[in-house]
Amino acid sequence: MFRLGFLIGLIALIGVTISGLVSYRVYHQEISLDGAALERAVDIHARLVQDRLSERELLTRIIVGLLRRPALLQGNVLEPLRSSIYAFKTDFLVASWVARIPPAGLVNAEKQLAAAGFTRPRIRDGEDQVLNIAAISQPIDVLMDVEPRNEETLSFPGRSFDVHPVLGPLLARAAEEGKPLCSDPLVLMRTNGPVGVVLVAPVMQEGTNALSGFITFSYRIAPLMLANEETSPFELVLRDPRDAAKELKVDAQGVVIAAPTRHDPAGQLMLRNVSFGGKDWTLGYYAKTNVQARAQELAAIVAIIGVALTSIICGLFGYVVYNNVRLSREIEVRIGFENRLTAVIGELNHRVKNILAVIQSIITRTLRHGSDVDSARDLLIGRIHAMSNVVSLLSDSQWQGVKLRGLLESRAIPHAERIAVSGPDIVVSPRAAQSLSLLFFELASHADEGLSLVGKHPNISAQWHVMGEGRDAIFDFRWEEFNTSAATRRPDSDFGVILLDRVAPEALGGASKRYFTDVSYVYELTAPMETVVDQAELDRTDRLAAPVDAARRRQG
Repeated sequence: MFRLGFLIGLIALIGVTISGLVSYRVYHQEISLDGAALERAVDIHARLVQDRLSERELLTRIIVGLLRRPALLQGNVLEPLRSSIYAFKTDFLVASWVARIPPAGLVNAEKQLAAAGFTRPRIRDGEDQVLNIAAISQPIDVLMDVEPRNEETLSFPGRSFDVHPVLGPLLARAAEEGKPLCSDPLVLMRTNGPVGVVLVAPVMQEGTNALSGFITFSYRIAPLMLANEETSPFELVLRDPRDAAKELKVDAQGVVIAAPTRHDPAGQLMLRNVSFGGKDWTLGYYAKTNVQARAQELAAIVAIIGVALTSIICGLFGYVVYNNVRLSREIEVRIGFENRLTAVIGELNHRVKNILAVIQSIITRTLRHGSDVDSARDLLIGRIHAMSNVVSLLSDSQWQGVKLRGLLESRAIPHAERIAVSGPDIVVSPRAAQSLSLLFFELASHADEGLSLVGKHPNISAQWHVMGEGRDAIFDFRWEEFNTSAATRRPDSDFGVILLDRVAPEALGGASKRYFTDVSYVYELTAPMETVVDQAELDRTDRLAAPVDAARRRQG
């Protein structure tokens, strides 16, 4: 069998090794393929976003080129360009003309806004409060025209953006650099409006470097940079240029929200930069599926299949070889079983003889010292019943010992319900169990015969404990009958005295004493735990019972 086990183990080792190598290869190949596919999809999407941004920036440059000597104080500068703007792109939120107006032209500007039909033609600040134009001494940037014109946008013209926290600095920088610039993300149109950006392009007077104004286009960030299909393998975010610890993303309702930048311990995040309005924007791509986890699952499936095939091969091989040696092994086992069965029968004969000898001694001593035939008969039946009970308990445990507490149950001794039992769970050996069962019966039966000081049966306490540890451990047992005395309690029988003072202590290799206190009768027994437990006897019984148990299981 050792050769068979070694050969099967070798085959299993080779199969498991091959399965592990294949799964390792599958794991790395899957990571490589999925990673390459994800990176390719990210690159395609980033190029599409860049193309979209470049087209919007090109629209701005075209509109700037179409403006020839714009009428600064007119409220309909964009009207001639309307067809060109909408023919090119229509996804902007608002297109506007912001004119740089000197203080002397502000009154005329208000007249032009009123003539163009705008609902609030007065010059106002960024918070929509009317300005005192007489107190203005420097040119200011005023919104003069918008596209598209609707109920909401008709109220926009007339606003000045010089003190606006975002657009004011942006207009100044665009005028200084002379090229289109893009703002940071901000809320557009209204207080609870969509999040977007504003692209600003300066318009110079023809033939000079003098600034006429600005063309602006407002775009929502969601369709401009964060547009993504549900079937794409990644989730798209935009790093917030205002706060590196936050990122912008589109929620389930299509609203752009700011969220803390996610920690990416698995390395699933890919970053791509796009350029728009003189600024670099960072797009973040989070893989929707964990590539490593998916590769691990696939590798695990391959490994399980390989191990399963290896197990099948090893099982078939072992089955074939095992059938060849089974007959010879069964013969060897049967011979060993018969030898052990002979030993078990010998042990059983020995124990039966011991039990018969104990019963013979019980009968002889009971009848010899019994003065009354009826009383002797009751004692004899009780003592034999105690022996029968302990043999039943030992048979139930296959002679592996008996719990000491079980010897004090009602089926073992009379009137057990009046005995208060306390002590640790101890499994005593068969030899000790036979002696202790007779001892407990003798104590209980005589306690029942006695009369208490108050006219009732005595209350009884049976307690034990173990002192010390290891080979020096001592078993200490104490039996105490309360409400009795030497005057009221009938003396123990001659057989009981011999059992209490000599037979039980000698069987356990200990010592005993019995005495009366002021209110009770006490019997104490001390013995080494080695004789009470007798581990050598339990081991010998276990060795003899093992093959018999195995045979019973095979027959069942």
